[in-house]
Amino acid sequence: MAKPKLEKHHINNDWCKGCGICVALCPKKVLELDDHEKVSALRPQDCICCKLCELRCPDLAIEVETKE
Repeated sequence: MAKPKLEKHHINNDWCKGCGICVALCPKKVLELDDHEKVSALRPQDCICCKLCELRCPDLAIEVETKE
């Protein structure tokens, strides 16, 4: 079984409250909070598609789209 590859991070800034849970859980430090306290994927090339950010976001504001 091949490892999934990142297609795109879908971030809904209207839903993101800037709690930082996704930033804290990201093992590769892909995510950061921007100047407006909203999550942003600053290093998408480092993403391993673990989807911890997506699974633990209390506001369902982030989705990790993968390709095979």
